[in-house]
Amino acid sequence: MTSSRTAPGAINLGHQGFGAMRLRVTDSADPDRDPVRVIDAALDAGVRMIDTADVYQNEDLVGRAIARRRDDVVLASKFGLVWHDDVARGFDVRADAEYVRQACEASLRRLRTDRIDLYYLHHRSDTVPIEETIVAMTGLLDAGKIGAIGLSNVTAEDLKRAHAVHPVTALQEQWSLSARSIESTLAQTAAALGITIVAHSPTSHGALHEPRGHVTDDAKQATLREIAAAHEASVGQIALAWVHSRGPSYGADVVPLPGTTRVGHARANIAAASINLAPAELARLDDAWSMTT
Repeated sequence: MTSSRTAPGAINLGHQGFGAMRLRVTDSADPDRDPVRVIDAALDAGVRMIDTADVYQNEDLVGRAIARRRDDVVLASKFGLVWHDDVARGFDVRADAEYVRQACEASLRRLRTDRIDLYYLHHRSDTVPIEETIVAMTGLLDAGKIGAIGLSNVTAEDLKRAHAVHPVTALQEQWSLSARSIESTLAQTAAALGITIVAHSPTSHGALHEPRGHVTDDAKQATLREIAAAHEASVGQIALAWVHSRGPSYGADVVPLPGTTRVGHARANIAAASINLAPAELARLDDAWSMTT
């Protein structure tokens, strides 16, 4: 097993990450759907952070995919969600110190590495104080098992309490044109604490993707189509470029985390990072996709 070159306190997440949540082993003969090729395409295009979680049940796959280029990867994973097999979408949260250590060791084995560069608590616990969880994660830092601490699905108060125990490197929350609740408090709190915001589902799990030329009467989609046409881009790329624009608005580092199961889509997502939306275009998108709509 090998570790990355990322040092604690100096983690570089890059400009855009890759979310591996939907990657699965496939018997498809289509090379565009080969999960290893998808991850390679992202890394070849300059992506640094590959993000997964134990609950995604694909850490073995991700570990195999990055093994030959581990030093090129900022590897992120998450712990804390324990699914119920008998309840649709039901889960418990385990965030106690013993489970933190157990979960990390299990993920390290599956990922075939001795270090997870960015390790997240996947969801806040209603029973275990977040300070207790952070102390346990700090122990993993001291042991060299992880390189940085992240939080996901937490409140602004959780974030402040956790950061008071040990600096939190990243906050992962959903942020897209159609999911903007982070803008009410969390984004400002993260910015004030110097915490990078990793914006997962920046195209709302693909709902904001639409082939160019598709006709719809929805004013929001019409705005996306018009701006996409001006940039010779897809509406999904414009939606992703909008998330890239959020950083300066909040004085925070914002790293969008799109995911896909296709090589072509991965390359299109990465290309969106180079689209510069004009202030007037950003204003149109903000108006069409306001927080109250």
